[in-house]
Amino acid sequence: MSRGNTIAVAAASGQLGAAIVQATVDIVGAESVVGLARTPAKAASLGVEVRPGDYTKRDLLTKSLQGVDTLLLVSGMDTPDKRIDQHRNVIEAAKAAGVSKIVYTSIQGAEEGTAFSPIVQSNRQTEQDIRNSGLQWAIGRNGIYIEPDVEYIETYKQRGEIANCAGDAKCGYTTRAELAHAYARMLTESKHNGQTYNLHGTSITQQQLADYLNLAFGTQLTYRSKSVAEYREERIAELGEFMGTIIAGIYEGIRGGAADNESHFAQAAGRPHQSWEAYFSELARKNH
Repeated sequence: MSRGNTIAVAAASGQLGAAIVQATVDIVGAESVVGLARTPAKAASLGVEVRPGDYTKRDLLTKSLQGVDTLLLVSGMDTPDKRIDQHRNVIEAAKAAGVSKIVYTSIQGAEEGTAFSPIVQSNRQTEQDIRNSGLQWAIGRNGIYIEPDVEYIETYKQRGEIANCAGDAKCGYTTRAELAHAYARMLTESKHNGQTYNLHGTSITQQQLADYLNLAFGTQLTYRSKSVAEYREERIAELGEFMGTIIAGIYEGIRGGAADNESHFAQAAGRPHQSWEAYFSELARKNH
């Protein structure tokens, strides 16, 4: 495998990582893409070479990154403090292996004042670590995935409503497929080097989200705004303390405007983000 154009995608067995592998293969071909996965067997169906990629094992990562020119680092799932160290392992391994560029999937969100803020702060720390690494870099700050709301449709149907603490605030949602398209460009085009992009589509309110879901699924959902405390209590009851608190923190951030940012998607992807009309119309066609 020739040096100079090999692209490695970390967390390749995850949904976002796998989508980025496919979008990158579409540009450069399967022989120029390597997947990294903690459990390589889980990424075996991707049609590219897969190497071990556990964020906690720096020496193994250094070995797996031999011959790699550009690395996509997908933000880890551990607690914020552990996550920062794990990402540092990846950055140090990349430097030791002679990688020349890192592209990082970061997030948008309130940097203080919510239960989600520590996770946002840990992402900002990794962004800083990458900017200070001496390597070329590009950073994407992902909007909120819209797919979980779509996958939650049966529960919404039973309840007849979407109820959370976002209020009337707008949220910049995105899809994994659109993100994959943008990251494949950021990995393969040098014009993105040194850029930090917000990656999301047109910002919408929860009421608009309900309207779009109604369009796609023939439902009659309404939106009801709850207080942050009430919503947090409900999420904790359903998802447990850790996850419930974080989800409530995300929606508290939306309520405060932290998810309604300028989008740089078109600069990153070379085309506009798919419209929500188009996305939900496509879902409607699949459902009818």
